Amino acid sequence: MAAGHLPVLPREVCLMLNPAGKAVILDCTVGLGGHAEALLEHAGPDATLIGLDVDESNLHIAKERLSKFTARVRLFQANFAQAGEVLQEAGVPAVDVLLADLGISSRQLDDPARGLSFMADGPLDMRLDLRMTRTAADLVNQTDETELANLIFEYGEERYSRRIARAIGLTRKTQRIERTSQLADIIVRAMPAPVRHARRGAHPATRTFQALRIAVNEELAVLEQLLAAIPNLLAVNGRAAIISFHSLEDRLVKRSFAGWVESGSARLLCKKPLVADEQEVANNPRSRSAKLRGIEKQCEVRSA
Repeated sequence: MAAGHLPVLPREVCLMLNPAGKAVILDCTVGLGGHAEALLEHAGPDATLIGLDVDESNLHIAKERLSKFTARVRLFQANFAQAGEVLQEAGVPAVDVLLADLGISSRQLDDPARGLSFMADGPLDMRLDLRMTRTAADLVNQTDETELANLIFEYGEERYSRRIARAIGLTRKTQRIERTSQLADIIVRAMPAPVRHARRGAHPATRTFQALRIAVNEELAVLEQLLAAIPNLLAVNGRAAIISFHSLEDRLVKRSFAGWVESGSARLLCKKPLVADEQEVANNPRSRSAKLRGIEKQCEVRSA
């Protein structure tokens, strides 16, 4: 078990998904196994869980954590956009419970070798799935300056994206940008002086690092693929829940769920997203930005 790992909104997830008596649970982002463990503990003794994760090291930890459930758990190294293929491989036509936690674990963020954070120097990598070939360094050094500015603005919602892209462009004319500390320093120096000190509690590089991570891992694209697949992945009366951590993700989830409800084949499990209470935020600061939305499939989706 990973010491100190706390899943976000575990009580709310279990209440919303209500796994008791359900046959098959799909954890699309099994991570270190925290949510999977909670769902299986609330499910019946015959419930099985299929867990996906792109990070092979996460799967090793999850396997150990979930070992008490023995043959009831099957883990796959796969992106959640591949959920349909995994279910087909597992011989499962549909699932009763589906969960996707879109957050990055503290273990990943705190590992300098991952290059996900500017808090410690490391290679500018940012890949969650090490089988992927393009790193954040490749993106920063090879992307056209205008395209890079647009990427930082769209995925990071960074108002100074053009200044940052310009500074990156000037730097890479003389040297390749390879380290997280190197990029963070470029971003800080690109900011107007008053802004460097005005963003209370947030490092000036936060939004740019988020944008690069999203781009490297194609996070929004794979989320859209999962959202499009959920109606076919769930059995009738099956429930799906998604935990998002920033507005770009949450807007996609909200819009997709609303469209499904409008089609008449599903109902929302909560009108507004559920968030962590003060006690959880105090115990697990990562939960502060988490938003949980859920939906229940009521009938098969009608073909157009």
